[in-house]
Amino acid sequence: MAELDVFEYAVVRVVPRVDRAEFLNAGVVLWCRAREHLQARTALDTARLRALGADLDVEALTRHLRALEAVCAGDPAAGAATSEAKGARFRWLVAPRSTVLQTSPVHCGLTADPAAEVTRLLEALVLPLR
Repeated sequence: MAELDVFEYAVVRVVPRVDRAEFLNAGVVLWCRAREHLQARTALDTARLRALGADLDVEALTRHLRALEAVCAGDPAAGAATSEAKGARFRWLVAPRSTVLQTSPVHCGLTADPAAEVTRLLEALVLPLR
């Protein structure tokens, strides 16, 4: 049996109007300290998003979601945050905020494969049901 390690994750949400508290799940951020694995995967369902906020700038939201993925990947083009340790980046990304892009509370689990876990979480929590 493969060794299991603790991981933490948060769901990335688009909140078109903070005052209404409606949101659309748009990605996941996962941190596994034991394996030094930090990763974000996003998928924006623009048709569902338009139902919550027809006036949203989808291109800007897509850029911000890609930037979140780049910060996790350590891409220097993503700015100064990428020079921080991976755990610090995760905590910064999942910190509570009152903006259009927010994250859920942090949850945890066990995994033998953090990269596969990111895909599983994206499919279960973000992508449309099949």
